[in-house]
Amino acid sequence: MEFALLTPVFLALITGIMELAMILFVAALMEGGLRDASRFGITGFEPEGKTREERILEIVGNNTIGLVDMSSATVQSLIYPSFGDIGGAEPFVDADPANGSYDSGETFTDVNGNGSWDPDMGAAGTGGPGDVVVYRLSYDWPLLTPILAGVIGEDGKLRLGASVIVRNEPYESAARGALP
Repeated sequence: MEFALLTPVFLALITGIMELAMILFVAALMEGGLRDASRFGITGFEPEGKTREERILEIVGNNTIGLVDMSSATVQSLIYPSFGDIGGAEPFVDADPANGSYDSGETFTDVNGNGSWDPDMGAAGTGGPGDVVVYRLSYDWPLLTPILAGVIGEDGKLRLGASVIVRNEPYESAARGALP
């Protein structure tokens, strides 16, 4: 009788532990893959037949050993003028009445060159020599156990994320393709 009562609880506990271990494993793979991809990205090297962005995605995909579906993962790289500007809004002149937030029509400095004011001044891309680049990877991990799905995540998925901030090496554009 005791066995019949405790077995479902014990199995649920073991399954939950395995699910959490898998989540932590995939998160570690994502961090490592993004770190390796950013190490490639800082060199400015463009392999023959691929763009830097394509090679970065390939590195992340290889390092996550197929556990992260790269077709549904989001990899973003944003260029910033300096480390202090990361996540900052584009500067603007707060006109009357001054309210501390950007209002349509106020003068702003278009740091990322997209023609509109943005709450994050990062420009899309992998940057040039000496640029500060933030690489972000996010993926909705499908939860395998309904027990955890009711406690963590949303709609049976848990959003996992990783980010790396680097400064590109001072490479020369003419040197592209010189690496093996």
